[in-house]
Amino acid sequence: MKKLLLVLLVVALITFLLAGCISVVPGEGEIEGEVEGKIVFDSERDGNSEIYIMNADSSNQTNLTNNTANDWCPCFSPDGTKIAFISNRDGNNNIYIMNADGSNQINVTNNSYCHNNPCFSPDGTKIAFNSAPSGKADIYIMNLDGSNQTKLTNDSYWDGYPCFSPDGNKIIFASYRNEIMKIYIMDADGSNQKRLTNDSDDYNSPCFSPDGSKIAFHSRRAGNTEIYIMNADGSNQTRLTNSSPDSDMNPCFSPDGTKIAFQSGRDDVGGLEIYIMNADGSNQTRLTNNPALDKEPSWF
Repeated sequence: MKKLLLVLLVVALITFLLAGCISVVPGEGEIEGEVEGKIVFDSERDGNSEIYIMNADSSNQTNLTNNTANDWCPCFSPDGTKIAFISNRDGNNNIYIMNADGSNQINVTNNSYCHNNPCFSPDGTKIAFNSAPSGKADIYIMNLDGSNQTKLTNDSYWDGYPCFSPDGNKIIFASYRNEIMKIYIMDADGSNQKRLTNDSDDYNSPCFSPDGSKIAFHSRRAGNTEIYIMNADGSNQTRLTNSSPDSDMNPCFSPDGTKIAFQSGRDDVGGLEIYIMNADGSNQTRLTNNPALDKEPSWF
């Protein structure tokens, strides 16, 4: 009897030790490790573009806006309590701010100009955006209530997609100056504008990592739109995705900097979907799955 109990004990111990050595490799549609936070995005699943929010593991996808106009390009405030977005519900592309639960939607620009791509400052007191009052877009900054709108760029070409550095001292943006889209950086007051990329078609949605050391962006330099990453000074530009012939666009870092959310049409389900991947490009995983367009993620 004692010998039997000893054998059973040894078997149980071996089973326990082996279980501790087993690692589970995530399959398609599974996310490696715990993914925290919320992702806000715009979707056309309701027939027009509306703002949605979901958990970063793709659960609890919820419609925050619901009207016959189009709402798009959402951006979380630094504390996660507010969302800025673009809407044409009043006849023009204006910047709105709402609570993170979708309540209290307010038009803060309220004019006939074409506004786009709002981005909160790290202290949450300002919004950078691009606007085209003269027919071409420039980068502007304003208070949260829409007051004190100040132009930061003033060249003869299109400037857009501003993003603050985590310390609030710099803004990166895309510019079509010299008739080639490239990524630039400037001080938060618009001074000291400097080009970071030299390849053609480096455009749209540059995004700082939370520690300010990296910039993610998308580019067509290889013939297809893919996600790239580089150091904040423009060095060490590295391709992260390779989904040709489909496009990967609009990268956004997770709050801890370990992952990147983006949009892609690679799975041919009839539209774009939201994906996440590790910051080195590994473990690319689809979060949304419907035949409409899900795009422009922002993570908090």
